[in-house]
Amino acid sequence: MKAQALRNNSQGSFMVSKKTFEINPEHPIIAELRKKVEKDKSDKTVKDLVWLLYESALLTSGFSLDDPTGFAGRIHRMVKLGLSITEDEITLDTNDVPDLENDTEDAGEMEKVD
Repeated sequence: MKAQALRNNSQGSFMVSKKTFEINPEHPIIAELRKKVEKDKSDKTVKDLVWLLYESALLTSGFSLDDPTGFAGRIHRMVKLGLSITEDEITLDTNDVPDLENDTEDAGEMEKVD
């Protein structure tokens, strides 16, 4: 508090809580992640899962994320992976979307006001 009052930045570091991420090496998730890393160290899915574990631990501990959009992107990739959705399947079929620009037959009285 003294560092805050006197605007001394050198003593302010003790007020910031240190982030510690404890890992149980016997947990089934950690054991499976270790196996996957031993097979392929450059697997993007494993990296995303590790970051999701870390960031979800930060959130549950009350910390805020430095990059919330990156966190959301990782969640979306994991959801697509879990649902077996590839990038090619994400395209929108335009035949299923009704054309709204020429649909004036069912316009109510409020929509016809000039």
